[in-house]
Amino acid sequence: MIQTISDLFATVQGWLFETIVQPLVFFIGMGEFVEEAFTGTEWVLVGICELVILFFILRPLESMIPVHKITDPYARWNDFIYTVLQRLGVIPIIAFLLLDPALSYAAELLHLEGWGTFNIDQIWPGVTDRALVSFLLYLVVLDLCEYAYHWAQHNVRWMWALHSLHHSQQNMNLWSDDRNHVLDDLVHDIFLGLVALLIGVEPSQYILLVSLSRMLQSLQHANVRIHFGRIGDRLLVSPRFHRLHHAIGIGHESHGRNSLGGHNFSVLFPVWDMLFGTAHFGEGFAHTGVRDQLPPPAGKGRDYGRGFWMQQWLGIKRLVEFSRKKAR
Repeated sequence: MIQTISDLFATVQGWLFETIVQPLVFFIGMGEFVEEAFTGTEWVLVGICELVILFFILRPLESMIPVHKITDPYARWNDFIYTVLQRLGVIPIIAFLLLDPALSYAAELLHLEGWGTFNIDQIWPGVTDRALVSFLLYLVVLDLCEYAYHWAQHNVRWMWALHSLHHSQQNMNLWSDDRNHVLDDLVHDIFLGLVALLIGVEPSQYILLVSLSRMLQSLQHANVRIHFGRIGDRLLVSPRFHRLHHAIGIGHESHGRNSLGGHNFSVLFPVWDMLFGTAHFGEGFAHTGVRDQLPPPAGKGRDYGRGFWMQQWLGIKRLVEFSRKKAR
């Protein structure tokens, strides 16, 4: 079954590339990027598959067991636009195009100096299913790096200036995972892509790793009353665990103050929060948002924008503002 699906995917990818993508690449005079275009075609197809699965599985669940009623349908639609841009590979492809030439040049220099390539799966030799073990190792290592990056997004002022857009959604839903500032996405994808290349992740493995992570993160953000139980919530990030991360006054504040910090930064495995003392387990499903977007006296009434372009512009303004003074 899996092999049949894989063969079908490869057939569709090959047809799409040869029929549409490759002629277009040569037509616009970018033939030197033909290999990158083939990888980009795979990103797009994977993204389309993700969108279909999300729409036909998670979307009905949101209607059946919602945490809250969606009070702003336009906000959810706007999140969907972000998801389409991200899942169809626009930002990952840009990050890849920026990284690939620089890293290829660096690899050549290292090779000339006698340095070989490093693959993290080499630390566990002699295993029967090397592909599965390497995939799991890469998943764990990348998830630890994701935790560190996510922690930084909540503790470094200029990073929070951009990332706060993601947390400003008060009608959190399955599309909200991709509600990010473009600069935030670009920096994140360059960071993660760099880590993946440095530890020896193959491009095909990387796409699968990213796809698995994105699907689980869509579930985490979904407007569904789902948790994995006392033990399960400590093994895999659940919608309830992650909703606490988005909760006003809990998820992105320190010691109950409207300051940088927070809880539940893990992307897939809560063990990182438990290990570094940032875990917060609760029974309820909290309201989401950022305190400073609330009207006075509870907040500052900060405007995070409604449409895509306004949200991007206000993110740039926050970046300048937070870089000049301490964010509160």
